[in-house]
Amino acid sequence: AVVCCRVSPLQKAKVVELVRKGLGAMCLAIGDGANDVSMIQEADVGIGISGKEGLQAVMASDYAIAQFRFLSRLMLVHGRWAYVRTSELVLNYFHKNVVWLFVLFWFQFECG
Repeated sequence: AVVCCRVSPLQKAKVVELVRKGLGAMCLAIGDGANDVSMIQEADVGIGISGKEGLQAVMASDYAIAQFRFLSRLMLVHGRWAYVRTSELVLNYFHKNVVWLFVLFWFQFECG
């Protein structure tokens, strides 16, 4: 985890870029103002918090939340749901291809 305070917007974006490229890790950036927009756009997943500083971070982010305390629910509940749904989609895609392949082979043997 990296926490940056009192740095410029360009430095925030460069930190995210260094972590992404240097470690090869997926990055999540959280911001609440216009100075966080470049950091949010550079990250793999951006979360904007709507608040007193305006809606620029919310407009540039992938996910928007109203308060910082909603972050745990977003990551632990909705993140797991997204993971489960994606894995089920991939599994169904493989099953569909196996069934389609079986139908093609069966049709070929019946016609030949």
